Amino acid sequence: MDYRLLKYFKTIAEEKSISRAASVLHITQPTLSRQLKEFEEELGTALFYREKKEMHLTEAGHFLKDRANEILDLTEQTEKEFMRHKEVLFSGHISIGCVEAENSDTLALILEELITDYPKITFSIFSGTSHDITDKLDKGLLDLAILLEPMKTNKYEKIRLPRKEKWGLLVSETSNLTDRSYVKPTDITTAPLLCSGRTEIQDMLQVWSGSHFEHINIIGTYNLIFNIIPLVSNGVAHALAIKGAGTDWNAKGIKFVPLQPAIETDCVVAWKKHRSLTPVVNEFIKRMKYAFEA
Repeated sequence: MDYRLLKYFKTIAEEKSISRAASVLHITQPTLSRQLKEFEEELGTALFYREKKEMHLTEAGHFLKDRANEILDLTEQTEKEFMRHKEVLFSGHISIGCVEAENSDTLALILEELITDYPKITFSIFSGTSHDITDKLDKGLLDLAILLEPMKTNKYEKIRLPRKEKWGLLVSETSNLTDRSYVKPTDITTAPLLCSGRTEIQDMLQVWSGSHFEHINIIGTYNLIFNIIPLVSNGVAHALAIKGAGTDWNAKGIKFVPLQPAIETDCVVAWKKHRSLTPVVNEFIKRMKYAFEA
């Protein structure tokens, strides 16, 4: 698929007007209209429809827009890496994904050290769920990532970080669990629960709760913790989470109560196996290994 046509399509989708898109792209409106028509004929489907003098995406257009963003991002990143390869060894860029976890601050420590030694290095950090991050890692849009176990990491090289992530419940200050030192499986069969949408986390909860799992009332799932803080604070439900996923819970009227039996899982720095890495990424990994595999 022609990179140039994808760029034209994306610009029209953003501007919702062929004339405005043509201005952004510095080409004539008739040329852009002709290119769009030929692109739609090539694909065998309409990508836009007109409504109130604006261009709107069809269902096929929405599908292509998601793919186009990924293709253009990957193409641009590949072009940048080829350009950087011609530059001095440590004046490149590193893209890192990071989950919400206590070990997330490890990323800042290593980056600070790296940039102090090599000021020309630039970086981008993508925060999200493990699923979002591994998806970008697999597509080559991220160089490496800090991920929270349990998860499948057999297709990645990895370094295990030293601190364990402790699991527990986030409860409101009005909850009957707020004064507890820990939470047992029998304690969470009487109140609604919010849980990660990841099957690995739900499987972990099932193993921990044993025969009590069928009585646990999971009323909703979430991906990032900040989305459900108001629900916990207002006493709508408790939430299964790790202690390091947020800070200053007390200021939000929330308390973290650890599970008993305790559940502690690892964080790992992961990168895709058999992928050619840039000098900057190799240096980052080298420093991680020196710090945590010694």
